[in-house]
Amino acid sequence: MPNNPSDIPDHGYDRPSKSQVKRDMLALQDLGKQLLDLSLDQLKQLPLSEKLLDAVRLAQRTTSREGRRRQVHYVGKLMRDADADAIRHQLDVWENGSREQTQAMHRLEALRDLLLRDDAALTQLLDEYPGADVQRLRTLIREGRKEARSNEALQPGQMPQRKHYRALFQALKALNDNTEQE
Repeated sequence: MPNNPSDIPDHGYDRPSKSQVKRDMLALQDLGKQLLDLSLDQLKQLPLSEKLLDAVRLAQRTTSREGRRRQVHYVGKLMRDADADAIRHQLDVWENGSREQTQAMHRLEALRDLLLRDDAALTQLLDEYPGADVQRLRTLIREGRKEARSNEALQPGQMPQRKHYRALFQALKALNDNTEQE
C-alpha cells in the first residue's frame, strides 16, 4: 500500500469524471436558458452559430411546456460547440456593465461635482482638453450652480431641478468620448 497519493496508479484515466461532465453540460444548458430571455438584436451581438441562433429563436416561440423543454435541451447540446466564455462575458457586461465603464462614469461624476465647487478645476480641465467649448462649459457650470442654490431652498417633498447638472455631465461625457476616439 503506497503512502504517498502520487504513488497511487491512475490506470491511465486522465479524463474528467462522469459527474464533472454532467455538471459542465448542465451549466451550458443553463447558459442556453439565459439566451432565451434576450432580444434578437442582443442575440446577433453574441458569437452564436446560425444553427444555435435558429434553435434559440425556435425555443423563444415554442409555447408548449414539453416542446420548450426539449428545445432547451437541444440548445444546451448546441452550446457545447459555442464559445461559452465569450457569451458569459457579454451577458455579464449587459447585466452589470463593464467595470471600466463604471469607473469612467464615477470619474466623470466626480469631475462634474468638482467643477461645480471649484473654479480652478475648469482651468485644469481645459489644460487636459484644449479643444473643449469653453463658453458652453462655463455656461453649464454657472447654470448648474444656480440650480444647486435653488434646490437648497426647496421645501421637503418638492422635486429638485437637475437639468443643467445632467447637461454638464453629458458635456463632460461627450468631451471624454471625443478624446478617446481620436
